[in-house]
Amino acid sequence: MRHTDDFTSYLGDLLDGVYDCTDRIALSAYFPLGQTSGGMLTWWNQLNPGAPLTEERLRDFAGCFARRIRAFAQKHHIPFECLGSGERKHDRAEQLRPADPAFEGVFAIFVGQASALVWQVRHNSKGQPLLSRPKNWRMVNHYYLHIIDRHWGHISVKISGHPPFGASISLNGHEWVQRQAARHNIAWQRQANCFVAGSDYPAIEKIAARLDAEAGLARLAKVCERWLYSACLCFGLTREQQQRSNFRYAYSCRQIEYSRNLLFHRGSVLDEVYQGMIERTRPALNLQTLKTIFGRKKRLFQNRADGAPMEKSVNTPAHDLTVFKLRFGGLMLKIYDKSERVLRVEVVVLNIDELRCGRSVQKLPGMLGRLEAILTRFLCVVQAAHTGFLDGADPDALAAPTRKGKKRVAGVDLQKPRMKAVAEALVGLSPAPEGFSSAQLAAQVKEQKGRELPDYNKRQAAYDLRKLRGKKLVERMEGKRKYRVCIPQLHLMVGQLILKDKVIKPVLAGVCRASQGRAPNRASGTDQRYVKLRGQMHELLQELRLIT
Repeated sequence: MRHTDDFTSYLGDLLDGVYDCTDRIALSAYFPLGQTSGGMLTWWNQLNPGAPLTEERLRDFAGCFARRIRAFAQKHHIPFECLGSGERKHDRAEQLRPADPAFEGVFAIFVGQASALVWQVRHNSKGQPLLSRPKNWRMVNHYYLHIIDRHWGHISVKISGHPPFGASISLNGHEWVQRQAARHNIAWQRQANCFVAGSDYPAIEKIAARLDAEAGLARLAKVCERWLYSACLCFGLTREQQQRSNFRYAYSCRQIEYSRNLLFHRGSVLDEVYQGMIERTRPALNLQTLKTIFGRKKRLFQNRADGAPMEKSVNTPAHDLTVFKLRFGGLMLKIYDKSERVLRVEVVVLNIDELRCGRSVQKLPGMLGRLEAILTRFLCVVQAAHTGFLDGADPDALAAPTRKGKKRVAGVDLQKPRMKAVAEALVGLSPAPEGFSSAQLAAQVKEQKGRELPDYNKRQAAYDLRKLRGKKLVERMEGKRKYRVCIPQLHLMVGQLILKDKVIKPVLAGVCRASQGRAPNRASGTDQRYVKLRGQMHELLQELRLIT
């Protein structure tokens, strides 16, 4: 783990190890000249000097591509299947994966419909070709080649049979780390795309860190160059045609996943910690739904022996899987339990533009650094929402006014319904990686407290943010008109909200009634403390003659 966070540090005594790893990396491969009409004509003139460009000749490439790839699959006895858009091609490929660990090359090919850039060609009165893009990309056949690489394991390449032969490459960082660990004789056990008990976590962490550096970028470019030209593009253009027309791919990032994995001493401790965290954090972060996939077993109370074999593979989950998910546009933050003792925290970028740092693959190390910072802050927010505290200061200090420059700014009084609603909305917005605006704050307040504050608007949110900034509960992000919650003050805000909702409100609600009705057969420790506290408060109020 390269950067510590409050949540992991808090659980340190319960963990056997922690490691960070880049998971799925999805790249787009495109031919730069083929993205414009002038570039496409230049490429055609280099490929076929003197031959006029027509739409029929472009379509011939797609026909040749289909015939060649089918013949290749038939000659080498490679499964070739047509799959619909709703079928998971990666799952089907895993069923066809060769059992031989030394296998390398293409082992499955699928064909399916997907949208792609297909140029339309027409001619003017002088017979000159004019290229144009359709408003909507056409649905054409794409070929999904599943490959085993000696360094990266299972790679999938999706390529269009129409010029300019756009392609997508998907790789898995965990497979690369696994193969590097085996190469250096490092102990590892992998289960469901995760290293579990029996793995050398410190050594795995060091290997995974190499993938995030400049050397990892070179490894990524090398594997793409190796397979795209030799096993994919060769069905559309021969090596001689590629060289004659200077056909070279450029790469950009499309999707990335980055995870932090926590290995607990015991599975029962994992369940207790994770379910308790969900119970405390779900209302604070305004999480509406949870997804649970029920498994076949209960997690073990005792540790398993670490003398297991070097390899382990389980295809179906054996234990309950609860997914804690927050989504902000094209960026998703998830926490879920894997295998018996591993808790995974993951940041998924569905649209790389959400990171605002460019798409070029040369910027991948910076993207991964940004993802690590997002994940670390998210865990700090989860810990703040999970363990709010009171610092012993005057609880009315937040309500006292402050000064900003020469102007007097009102305080933050959480006893007022509007300010309490704003504070609850702030906690819900605190995990937002790119911060939030006053308009987003107003929308969050209306979403959570629409019945109580139906007229709350952007202008009121801006005024409330000014009050919160005066108390250093919120800070403005540099160079942006957006704000983010200060993590140290988030603990205090959550603590005061819990004190009001979980202590003062329930105790005072029943303190004036001496009889609380029939007690349940089984009461939790918290419920028993509420009963004792209400009885003592009732006696105190009688002594003070506030009630009869």
